[in-house]
Amino acid sequence: MKTILSVLLVLITTLAAFAQSKPTCCSMTATQEFSMLTADASFSASHAEPLPYTYTDDIGQMVQFKTPDGQKTAAFEIRSAYNNEKWLFVFHEWWGLNDHIKKEAVKYFKSLKDVNILVLDLYDGKIATTREEAGKLMGNADETRIRNIIAGALKHVGKQASVATVGWCFGGGWSLQAAGAVVYYGMPEKDVEQLKTLTAPVLFMFAQKDDWINQEVVTQFEADMKTADKTLIVKTYDAVHAFANPSNPNYDKVAADDAYEASLKFIRTQLNRKGG
Repeated sequence: MKTILSVLLVLITTLAAFAQSKPTCCSMTATQEFSMLTADASFSASHAEPLPYTYTDDIGQMVQFKTPDGQKTAAFEIRSAYNNEKWLFVFHEWWGLNDHIKKEAVKYFKSLKDVNILVLDLYDGKIATTREEAGKLMGNADETRIRNIIAGALKHVGKQASVATVGWCFGGGWSLQAAGAVVYYGMPEKDVEQLKTLTAPVLFMFAQKDDWINQEVVTQFEADMKTADKTLIVKTYDAVHAFANPSNPNYDKVAADDAYEASLKFIRTQLNRKGG
C-alpha cells in the first residue's frame, strides 16, 4: 500500500481547523456526533465495565514521540523482528489505552507476525474504569489534539511506512478518520468529500442489534462510500454493540472470532498490495 503520510497530513491540517469551530446540527463532524452519545444513558449502560485484567506480557513497550502541536504523546509499540515498514495502528475504545487493548495488540502482532504495531493513546494517558469516566473522556476528547496525535504517529513510523488501521467503537471512528481499513461499530464519516480522500478500502463490522450504529447509519455509509467511489465491505453480525470486546461480559466469541479472521485477511491484503 502506498504511503499515506503526505495525504493524511494535509487532511489532518484541514480538518483540525474545522474541528475548532462550535458544532451545529449541520456542521457537526462524525466524531463529535459520536461523542454526543455519552448523553444517552442507554448508550453508556450498553457498555459493561471492563473485567479486571493486568497486562504482564513482556512483548511491547510504551514509547514517546512529538506531535505537530509542540506536545508529546505516548503509544504502546511492538516492533517486528523483521525489519520492514508495515505498520498496524490500533485505536482503543472509549476506555482509553488500558491493559485490555494492549492484549488485543499483542494478539494482532502474533497473528500478523511480520507487522509492527502501534496503539495510539487518544486520551493522553487518561484511562477510564467506569462508564461515567469513559463517557467524560470520550465526550471531552479534543478532536484537534487527536489529529495531531495521528500526525505524530505517522511521522514516528516514517515516510516509507505502509499503514493499516483497526479500531473499536470510539476508536473505530478514528480508524476510519486515520486511513480506512478496519472499523468495528464506529461512527462513519458522513462528509463525502472527506471520504474521497481515503487511501484504502474499508472493512466495517456491523452489529445488527446495535441501537446507535444501526442499519440506517450503515445504509447511509454505504451510499456515501459509493458516491465517493471508494470500496466498502460490510460484515454483518447478529450481535450487540461492543460484541468483539473480550473484557465485556456481553462478548460474543463466535461473532468476534469471525470478525477477527476477516480483519486479519483484510489487513494482510492492504499491507501486501503492490507499492506497499
